[in-house]
Amino acid sequence: MEEISIGGFARRSRLSVKALRLYDELGVLVPARVDEASGYRYYDVAQLEAARLVAMLRQLELPLAEIKELLARDPVDAAERIAAHWREVESVHDARRELADYLVNRLSGKRSVMYEVATREIPERSVLCLKRNVDEQGAWALGKEFIAILRERPLPKMEGREGAMFSIYWGEVSADSDGPVEWCKPVPESDAKALASHYPELSLRTEPAHREAYVALPNDALPAGPGGKPAVQWQLASEALQAWAAEHGIDPESGPEDLGVRITYLASEPVTETSAPYCDFAVPFA
Repeated sequence: MEEISIGGFARRSRLSVKALRLYDELGVLVPARVDEASGYRYYDVAQLEAARLVAMLRQLELPLAEIKELLARDPVDAAERIAAHWREVESVHDARRELADYLVNRLSGKRSVMYEVATREIPERSVLCLKRNVDEQGAWALGKEFIAILRERPLPKMEGREGAMFSIYWGEVSADSDGPVEWCKPVPESDAKALASHYPELSLRTEPAHREAYVALPNDALPAGPGGKPAVQWQLASEALQAWAAEHGIDPESGPEDLGVRITYLASEPVTETSAPYCDFAVPFA
């Protein structure tokens, strides 16, 4: 083993000493040896390849936690993960281009048709819900928590859109605003109270009948981190609904009391572990 100091390793890897210390603390790139008396870090020259790989992966904006996992993988598996990551980056870039094109047309006085808007009647329903104030990352975690509860203790299946799971955004969810967000699953009215007793972590409520405008979203429009493709698609869907409402003289805010913007998830066949549900984005109105 050829050992070099952290300063020498920094120069040869073109990583800063500060970055190397951070990577050590997070377990991404750990020194070969740390002197017990002085605390100085020493690296093996053989670690230079891993250091340069970390630097390149950071250029791809991969999180350090994911890089740590990649370094532990078989090279072929790591390559597949990097390829998947880049496909997602390109997908997000394409979605942002759509948003940019829409903004350019809007500011230039041109009307763009982003999504077709339709309306539907939603009957009164009994729903089991999980509601919480969350940030962007917390909204995704809340959905996973809700789905995990229903997988552990499945509810009776209700066919069609009226029985589909949906989430409601009662307010903006961002770095500055925490919603709240509510995840809901309709249940048969006749069995609602009996079913609710088996889900103490969920609340049972009645959603009133209402009419709503909606747009269908692509199958990959799932919740994601800030700035992701779904976030852009949701923004475009919201703009489409607002434009439609303005054209028809409708105020979405005049909908029934206690109804917020919602996303409905309806599984597409065949349903597998990796299949994405069909989604639509809706706003209730009077």
